Amino acid sequence: MTDSVKPRARTADKRRRLTTEAARVLHEQGVERTTLADIARAADVPVGNVYYYFKTKDELVLAALSEHSAHLDELTSRLDQLPEPRDRLKALIEAWVDQRQVAALYGCPTGTLAVELDKRADGILDAEAGMVIRRLLEWTGHQFRALGLLDPDGLAITLISAYQGMSLLANALRDPDIMAREGARLLGWLDSLQPPDRTT
Repeated sequence: MTDSVKPRARTADKRRRLTTEAARVLHEQGVERTTLADIARAADVPVGNVYYYFKTKDELVLAALSEHSAHLDELTSRLDQLPEPRDRLKALIEAWVDQRQVAALYGCPTGTLAVELDKRADGILDAEAGMVIRRLLEWTGHQFRALGLLDPDGLAITLISAYQGMSLLANALRDPDIMAREGARLLGWLDSLQPPDRTT
């Protein structure tokens, strides 16, 4: 029984490594410049084995998007442990700022992938990338709604747009301090938001 479990465990481990490294390498190099061999090398898996798990590079891109989605779930689950929605939003901003060195080198993982995939004609992978961003917008909108603020979905778009903008500028200018400065500005903005006075 143990012998039959080991090959399955090794298979799951290889697939996991390939998926994790696909997310990282595609973020760092972009879809067009990344080959299956690049991902195989990063995952320490023989390139011939990659085809056992993923038939095409597009399948690996989908796996990378799943990895981004899983990372988002993990992050929002952690943030949901905080008792107050404003604290959750602040912790989200702080998580972005903590990644400022990576953003300065490569931009936002999901945002840069979404922009690159949008240039393709098939319209499938870019929609998948958009779904990850949409889930972040929904979670953020839920926090603003819990604060009793007007136009919570609009506020979510403002916040995520600010994040994408500061990631893009940090990357374009190779300046991680942009993330720190804009993150501080966003924290101040969050503190300034108050629900409408219902007594008048």
